Amino acid sequence: MRARRALLYMPGVDWRKMEKAAGLQVDSACLDLEDGVAPEHKAEARELVVRALGELDFGGTERLVRVNAADSDLIEDDLNAILPAGPDGIVLPKAADAAQVRRVAERIAIAEMALERAPGGIALLVQIESALGLVNLKEIAASPGVSALVFGAEDYASDLGAKRSADGEEVLYARSAVVAHAAAFGLPAIDMLWTDFKDAAGLQRLAAQGARLGYSGMQVIHPDQVPVVQAAFTPSDEEIAHAEKVIAAYETHLKEGTGAFALDGKMVDMPMVKAAQRVMARAGMD
Repeated sequence: MRARRALLYMPGVDWRKMEKAAGLQVDSACLDLEDGVAPEHKAEARELVVRALGELDFGGTERLVRVNAADSDLIEDDLNAILPAGPDGIVLPKAADAAQVRRVAERIAIAEMALERAPGGIALLVQIESALGLVNLKEIAASPGVSALVFGAEDYASDLGAKRSADGEEVLYARSAVVAHAAAFGLPAIDMLWTDFKDAAGLQRLAAQGARLGYSGMQVIHPDQVPVVQAAFTPSDEEIAHAEKVIAAYETHLKEGTGAFALDGKMVDMPMVKAAQRVMARAGMD
């Protein structure tokens, strides 16, 4: 499974920022046609994003494109322009129901065949950003072709009329629901933004909290946020060493026909083994 510890947005209308993103070694770079582009510049942004996909060397960075919402009059033009250019993935914002997701997934499947890519060769990341999207989360997460769920706290709070706060109490229910549904359907979940890109301490707190909740990565809006976030979602040497120890002990006891067992004075059972396996997967050592 591809690591998406940090997903960096940059406006599709800004060539300089897209060019810079190509050299940042961020896990995922998202060329934005939606919120980052004013209505009068949408057509220009499509052309620049297609050019970026064809000309810029992103190395190992995943090349995503965020199109406009499924209920907008812009998405068809977005998909018609972007899919033939062969992005690594499409980000669908403001997903409200499974029917919207299926329509985009079908377009992606057609593009994969035209590009001679295997199914899933173009990922579909779905953003949950509204009360309706949250209510329909189970059906959205279960939709064929979905590669990941992404939580959009700012639009979600706006949809509810909630007041945003630094501690994020007003979006905790939705934030937890998104990661829970992702886990239920075997999908990675990408956490909310920290909008104050000058506040590194706040960013570190939010990223650490997201990792504890079960998120595998986080959205970012500034290059300076990338190393902080990617470090937060990378297991430490101590975590890896402990996970290796748990898995090795589990395999030994499994051969002996033992279920739960003691390790370093603590009982270890299957949930703890699965947690260790997830640590190793996040470390790219599964």
